[in-house]
Amino acid sequence: MKKQIVALAAMACSGVSAQNKMTPELLWSLNRVSASALSADGKSVYISSKKYDLKTEKGKTTQSVISIANGKKKKFTGTEGKTVFQQTETEWYAQDDNYIYKSTDEGQSWSNIGSMIKDAENLKVSPDGKYIAYSKEVLVAPTLGKDLYKDMPKTTAQIYTDLNYRHWDKWSDGKFSHLFIEPVKGGSAKDLLEGMPYDCPQKPMGGAEDFVWAPDSKGIVYVCKKKFGKEYALSTNTDLYYYTIKDAGTTNLTEGMKGYEMNPAFSTDGRFLAFTSMKTDGFEADKNDIVVLDMATQYKRNLTSAWDETVSGFKWSNNSKEIYFTAPWKGTEQVFSVAVPANLKARIMPAVTQITDGNFDITGIVGETNEELIVSRTDWNHAAEIYAADKQDGGMRVLTHENDALYSTIKMSKIAKRYIPTTDGKQMFAWVIYPPDFNPAKKYPTLLYCQGGPQGALSQFYSFRWNFQLMAAQGYIVIAPNRRGMPGWGVKWNADISKDWGGQPMDDYLSAIDDISKEKYVDKERLGCVGASYGGYSVFMLAGIHKNRFKTFISHCGLFDLKSWYGTTEELWFANWDIGGNYWSQNAPESYSKFNPSNFVHNWNTPIMIIQGGLDFRVPIEQGQQAFQAAQLKGLKSKFLYFPNENHWILHAQNAIVWQREYFQWLKETL
Repeated sequence: MKKQIVALAAMACSGVSAQNKMTPELLWSLNRVSASALSADGKSVYISSKKYDLKTEKGKTTQSVISIANGKKKKFTGTEGKTVFQQTETEWYAQDDNYIYKSTDEGQSWSNIGSMIKDAENLKVSPDGKYIAYSKEVLVAPTLGKDLYKDMPKTTAQIYTDLNYRHWDKWSDGKFSHLFIEPVKGGSAKDLLEGMPYDCPQKPMGGAEDFVWAPDSKGIVYVCKKKFGKEYALSTNTDLYYYTIKDAGTTNLTEGMKGYEMNPAFSTDGRFLAFTSMKTDGFEADKNDIVVLDMATQYKRNLTSAWDETVSGFKWSNNSKEIYFTAPWKGTEQVFSVAVPANLKARIMPAVTQITDGNFDITGIVGETNEELIVSRTDWNHAAEIYAADKQDGGMRVLTHENDALYSTIKMSKIAKRYIPTTDGKQMFAWVIYPPDFNPAKKYPTLLYCQGGPQGALSQFYSFRWNFQLMAAQGYIVIAPNRRGMPGWGVKWNADISKDWGGQPMDDYLSAIDDISKEKYVDKERLGCVGASYGGYSVFMLAGIHKNRFKTFISHCGLFDLKSWYGTTEELWFANWDIGGNYWSQNAPESYSKFNPSNFVHNWNTPIMIIQGGLDFRVPIEQGQQAFQAAQLKGLKSKFLYFPNENHWILHAQNAIVWQREYFQWLKETL
């Protein structure tokens, strides 16, 4: 590991004394900062800063170029109503609803370079500037009655004969996201998936990262899972396909690789293609590796196979000799590097080197200069800002200050690390977040936070919903354990949760709350348990086995009954792998009996609030309804907070504020 240099402890402030504590309204007033590219000379970085208006629920984005040397900011002009989407060697590109624009002076002026097809998304201009690639919805397999019966335009019928009829938060309407290529100066567009019921980008979360131009502009590599219906719902097997413009031919570059192959990226010299890869079909949280493909010989090399962790994202170095990547690491997300052998067949395994270390998350790598990496960074007291990290020792300096003025008025929480003995003789790491002005002589109500995933990293993320800074500011201690199933502690620790949802992970949670409860400043009579998704499942499960430890529970989009969940969720590969299969087979998995929260409702004796989104098809509405109905019929103090227009998350600004208000009102009433 490279030597750690202590990162900047705090951002510059305006000199105003910090008097306030974080509130939901202040949280939503923060600027949301991101960076997408460095200038061709490596001297500046393009950033966007988005701020929401709570009344309109609309976000306004400011686009700028920041000097890496001194942090000076120059705003783009003429970009109102446009989205800047790409920077090449000498040009910037932007789009609105109808046109593509180009700037050659770092966003100070823009010229219209031609009409653009309406509803095009994820635009990318080829390196030579001659072609544009984009995605667009295409009707391929009609399922709506009005499409099947043209004489019945007002019918609302939907007709399905196969699975995957709904996904994440949308019912299938027979349309698929297809990838198109057409000349920038006009000409016919080529649909690379013409007539096929497949998606690129991948739904529901995929975007422009799902395809990449070759540096010579002769072709494009794209991600696609060429499966339909039940096959799609049961498999994670995506592949990478290379389409060449000259002969209109397509080659499967990863044929025979069975899991997720994603995030294709060419080396600067075009010799290699790197991508992330999982080995196992159906295991969406399998170890994620970096594989490099020699485009000339088609030989592949896994660069991280011997490394006992999993990769989040990566970026090629400018000289194509190494790859920088982010990965969960002991309760954080850090930057690492791995060398790319000039000869991929060399027997020596490339060494992985850690570059950054500290109580923060590196949430993305934007690019590199001669001496530094430009990265996005968060911690539990700060939303994302852009930093420069020294490539040799990991020392960091902040480049953007989008939220300094607000931070200077807010008291920050104390964050501490804690190691906890588990029931099977292990040591489990946990974060503890304390209220501002914490006084160990006082007693505080304490919340056990249960993370989702179930294999999601519990690191120094900054959430606009599950925000620990906000919780602590209301006077709560929060303990957030890295229980079984979380990356950053070795591949086995990450994988051990599968098929054991209600077993050791529940013991880990109880160990965490029991351990923190030994502290004199924890009020043992006021312990709460909260979480979402698998964390919501954990809340339901713990409500039946906690033996009076907790005084209140809050579950958001939690799995309550595994049988009905299996019958209504959409990505069945997840259920099959983590639960063990269906419930009707002769040897049905023990999860349906031992680890099913609905089987333990007879033990429920504690107030509980249940939150559910009407568009959540991952954990459908009946899960929340069943839990609330059970609590009501048992006579428990309970509340059902329902958002008809939300999916697995809360995405609308005013809904988010109501979520926070109801969350803290419930804790105030019950804790």
